Amino acid sequence: MKINIGKLSITLQKNSNNSNSALEKDWYDKDYELYKRTSKNNSVFPLYKNYPCLNDRDKSAGFINNPYFPQDYYVAKKIFDKNPLKHVDIGSRIDGFVAHVAIFRKIEVFDIRPMDYQIPNIIFKQADLTNETSIPTNYCDSISCLHALEHFGLGRYGDHIDPDGHLKGFEQITRILKPGGVFYFSVPMGIQRIEFNAHRIFGMPYLINWVSKDYTISSFAYIDDSCILHKEVILDNKNTHNSFECNHGCAIFELIKK
Repeated sequence: MKINIGKLSITLQKNSNNSNSALEKDWYDKDYELYKRTSKNNSVFPLYKNYPCLNDRDKSAGFINNPYFPQDYYVAKKIFDKNPLKHVDIGSRIDGFVAHVAIFRKIEVFDIRPMDYQIPNIIFKQADLTNETSIPTNYCDSISCLHALEHFGLGRYGDHIDPDGHLKGFEQITRILKPGGVFYFSVPMGIQRIEFNAHRIFGMPYLINWVSKDYTISSFAYIDDSCILHKEVILDNKNTHNSFECNHGCAIFELIKK
């Protein structure tokens, strides 16, 4: 739908309720005319061009439509409380979890992708964890890999195609971590499948069997399909069998290396 505001023609998103579009235009026109009258041709901030934002009035101050924010906040707080000697991260979001941690401590990050800029407290090294031998064994006492291992071996980020990429990455993480060290681990959770080349989705029975070989589960949390975080969840057979009724949730483990 096109409307004219002064000399400006803009296109509104199609709205099944035409009265809503008319109301949006109405309040915008009124606000615009009120501003022109009250500004009295202010030369410090002259009106340059219109940039109508018509959909923000009734929105909340913030909204969460993916699991990254609650996951990153939750795990960063755990690391703050634990205060490990050396924390290493594998492939988690630089602009999310890693940034949270870098506010209060140094964090060493390994990622197959390059990073061309430097950020205080972030020590970045480009590496392919499915084929990485330069990192010493028992290198750190704390490690994280959040929403990353599900991508290993699917080629999405330039890595080699390898159906066992997630297993090889997990083995390397276990090798790098000291016995008794803490591994913060998250992956998508739901009906087990691959959505190529985006990611793997893991079923809870598979996850529990997988991590229990080398780790003790210290705590478990998950984010459901509505992006609600559930903390300190008991892993009973009923809920784990159906992956907490999630289609694409997020399982978050705090693991202690045996």
